[in-house]
This record gives sequence, structure tokens and C-alpha cells, in this order.
Amino acid sequence: MIFDSTNKFSTLQAVTVTAASTNVIDLGVSDRDIGVGENVPFWIGVDADFAGLTSVQVTVQTDDDEAFGTAVDVIQTGAIALADLVNGYQFSIDKAPKNLLGRYVRLNYTVVGTGTAGTISAGITMGNQL
Repeated sequence: MIFDSTNKFSTLQAVTVTAASTNVIDLGVSDRDIGVGENVPFWIGVDADFAGLTSVQVTVQTDDDEAFGTAVDVIQTGAIALADLVNGYQFSIDKAPKNLLGRYVRLNYTVVGTGTAGTISAGITMGNQL
């Protein structure tokens, strides 16, 4: 798997409450389709076991404002249950959504329950390892 640091949303980010990714990717201009041609997957990996919460759901958001004042949800994963949120667990959004029309892209982690531990790394890759 090829992972470019400029295309990472999170690196060992603690996710115990609902929060946006620590990094935002600047696509440079608005109104483009980054998904033309080959699939461009979003990879999400658990780096440290989660505890205390019920589930985490990951949403790709876009906006023309880097502060995400009017963030638009474009695609999301299902709820990932606590039992799966262990070190080494990987999941993905297999294809970049065609409606990434804002200049900036981030992930939003929605936590259900009261988290006490757990970290995630995530980003855009050229292809996810199996």
C-alpha cells in the first residue's frame, strides 16, 4: 500500500469523542472529480484498541472553507462495533466519492458512547493492501 504523508487525515489520532480528523487535505481547486479513472480508496486503520464506546462511524466531508463552516457529508462507513475496533483492524471507503466538490476534504469520526481509549490513522491511498 502506498501512503503519502500529505494525503493523511489522521496519524495515531485519539478518537474517544466525536471529532474531525486532525488533518485536512487541500485539493487545490473546487469543482473537480478526483475519482475519474482508477478507484482512489480511503483507508482507515485502528492503531490502539478502543474502549468504553459502542461504535465509531467515519464520514468523508468536503467544504470550500478550510474551517468547515458548512461541511457537506459525501459518504460514510457503517457503524464499526467496539468488538472490531482493535489494534490492526482495517476498513475503507473503497472509492473516492464523485461529489467531492469542495476544495478541502476531511474525515469526521462519530463516536457512540463514552470512549476512554482508541486511536486511528487514516488517509487516501493508491490501493489498499489485502
